[in-house]
Amino acid sequence: MKINNNDLINTFIKNIKNREKSIAIVGLGYVGLPLALTFAENKFSVIGIDIDQKKISKLNSKESYLRHINSVRISKVIESQKLIPTSDFSFIESCIAIILCVPTPLNKNREPDLGYIKTTFNSLKKFLKKGQLLSLESTTYPGTTEEVLMPEIESLGFEIGKDFFLVFSPEREDPGNKNYTTSSIPKVIGGITPECKDMGVELYSKIIKKLVPVSSTRAAELTKLLENIHRAVNIGLVNELKILADKMDIDLYEVIDAASTKPFGFTPYYPGPGLGGHCIPIDPFYLTWKAREYDMNTKFIELAGEINTSMPNYVLEKIFNALNERSKSIKGSKILVLGLSYKKNIDDIRESPSLVIIDNLLKKGAFVKYNDPYILKLPKVRKFNLKIESAEITEDILNSFDCVLLLTDHDIFPYEIIRKNSKLIIDTRGRFTSSSKIVRA
Repeated sequence: MKINNNDLINTFIKNIKNREKSIAIVGLGYVGLPLALTFAENKFSVIGIDIDQKKISKLNSKESYLRHINSVRISKVIESQKLIPTSDFSFIESCIAIILCVPTPLNKNREPDLGYIKTTFNSLKKFLKKGQLLSLESTTYPGTTEEVLMPEIESLGFEIGKDFFLVFSPEREDPGNKNYTTSSIPKVIGGITPECKDMGVELYSKIIKKLVPVSSTRAAELTKLLENIHRAVNIGLVNELKILADKMDIDLYEVIDAASTKPFGFTPYYPGPGLGGHCIPIDPFYLTWKAREYDMNTKFIELAGEINTSMPNYVLEKIFNALNERSKSIKGSKILVLGLSYKKNIDDIRESPSLVIIDNLLKKGAFVKYNDPYILKLPKVRKFNLKIESAEITEDILNSFDCVLLLTDHDIFPYEIIRKNSKLIIDTRGRFTSSSKIVRA
């Protein structure tokens, strides 16, 4: 008997409502793991798929590999068998929905690298069946879902919106943010067809409090980029103003605090040593790349990118000048870096400007150690393999360094001890009050 469209839609809705079939989350990183836990905690059976065997082993041992995810949460869903971690893509055959949470980096030419999406889809496509939904959560340029995934799915004989449902629903995770969880952050959903969108809403409504349906996958893709471009451009603005305010001998942090008292029309953004993380330094360039297809240069976005990318060089110049004023060369100077992660109170070093700055200091002949309470051993990453040791923060150790460089202002740092016992502090986060031995950078 031929199954018609209404039968497939009704079956999908029934399966989601009654939790009769599993949900597959592919990619168990900063986005996928919280999502998998949230579905499991809402009584769904979840197949968590990742090709990293270390992650799978840790999850099966009921251990977390992300600092902001408590091992107790993992233990509960593993013990109840609501989450099954695996590297076996064949489990997808028994799932009603598949959600892709894989990386979308840039290549060396700052062009979109969809390799993870394409490789992952090739691994799972032979297990797809009629009546399933595929959701892409990875940040990407407008048109990816429609131009990359849709033709692949149609080549398998499916008719999207009829017997297979395809949506784009961008992740909005903010590691370390205690005010918002996966469930409480409103979720944008766009479908290839209205039926796809409706099925996406049906799926995510079971775990997310507020849904924001939009007219297409392209609109959803651009929504995510706008969110991050908004931040990148405004951070670029205050980073540029930081340099100008320094030349004018004005405390920009005081200015920002004063401007923030305006009850309308102003949102505070703060400068830093550069941009980091998996979103803001990368996502704007997805749009600038796509814009060239329409013979358009995104000048605002590219200018902000140039400013933000240049900030590590500004910090390095401030270090060189501060040491020089104290009759010291950068070569041979002992520098203690405080904070490696791209923002405070997390253990994420992806695209962190700290790594760029440390790499340059080492190349200039500086002797560098670091302290980051969330990163006890510096791992090898895509661009860097920095072999530096961690140092404790004590009065004697602080006093033994020529310069203490604050790159990430973790709340846990003992700032008063650091202030009292350091010979020179380069502060890139505005954490210290200016003095003869504190240089803002």
